[in-house]
Amino acid sequence: MPPKKEEKEAQSQFMEIDKLIHEPARLMIMAHLYVVESADFLFLMRQTGLTFGNLSSHLSKLEKAEYVRIKKEFVGKKPHTMLNLTKKGREAFLAYRNRMKQVFEKLPE
Repeated sequence: MPPKKEEKEAQSQFMEIDKLIHEPARLMIMAHLYVVESADFLFLMRQTGLTFGNLSSHLSKLEKAEYVRIKKEFVGKKPHTMLNLTKKGREAFLAYRNRMKQVFEKLPE
């Protein structure tokens, strides 16, 4: 039996989802950063449960897409990294969230 019109629409919308954000670790990072003005690297590492290297790798991908701004500085003699979503990142996360709502609303029960 061919898919119903609603199922085709849901499938089409699912294909339009930002796959960079959709990856679970990056989705977690984006969600945490979406609700704050900025966050410290170590705080985000504790909140997400990601390892130093894993978090760093995902942040690099998000920074390359211009979704996240990474600011490295020294506090005293210790390195300190602050993170925040860019305007583009906030807009991308909001669009992702809205798209996911549409996908789930269109699925048949």
